[in-house]
Amino acid sequence: MDYYIRGITRISMGFGILAALLIAASVVIVCQMVFLRFVLNQNTIWQTDFVTFSIVAATFLGSPYLLLSRGHVNVDVLPLYLGNTARYRLAIASALMSLGFCLVMAILTAQFWSEAWDNNWRSESMWRARLWIPYMAMPIGFGLLCLQYVAELMKLMSGRELPFGLKPKQEDLV
Repeated sequence: MDYYIRGITRISMGFGILAALLIAASVVIVCQMVFLRFVLNQNTIWQTDFVTFSIVAATFLGSPYLLLSRGHVNVDVLPLYLGNTARYRLAIASALMSLGFCLVMAILTAQFWSEAWDNNWRSESMWRARLWIPYMAMPIGFGLLCLQYVAELMKLMSGRELPFGLKPKQEDLV
C-alpha cells in the first residue's frame, strides 16, 4: 500500500509540474502571438489552437495533483458540525462517489479519444492539428485522477489522513 501511495503521489506531482509547464508555455505563446499580430502585423496560424489545447490539457492532467494537494474548493460546513464517525463516513462516501464519476468520465473520454484517433479528426484551423493528441489529455487525466482517489481512500481508511483534513472533535474523544 505504501508503494502504491508513494508511486501515485510522485506521478500526480509530475503531472502537476507538466500542467504548470503547459500553462507557462501558453503564456509565452500568447505573448508571441500578440507580438506577431500587433507589432509585425502578421497572421498567426497555430498559436490559438496550441494555447487552447494546452490550457485544456493542463486542466485535465493537473487534476490529480490538485486532489493530492487539496487545492480544490472545499465546502466543509457539514463536516465541521458532524461527529468523528459521521465525518469519516461522509469522507468515504464523497470519495467513492467522486471516484465513480471519474471512472465513468475516464471511460467516456477514452471512447471519445478513440473516435478521434480512428476517424483522423483534425482541427478546423489552418494548422489542421490531429485532435487525438490534445484529446488524449482527457482520459489520461481522468485515469490518473481515479488512481489518486484510490490512494486518497487508502490513506483515509488506514488512518494516515483525517477526513476532510479536520482534527477530531474533542467531545467524541472523551
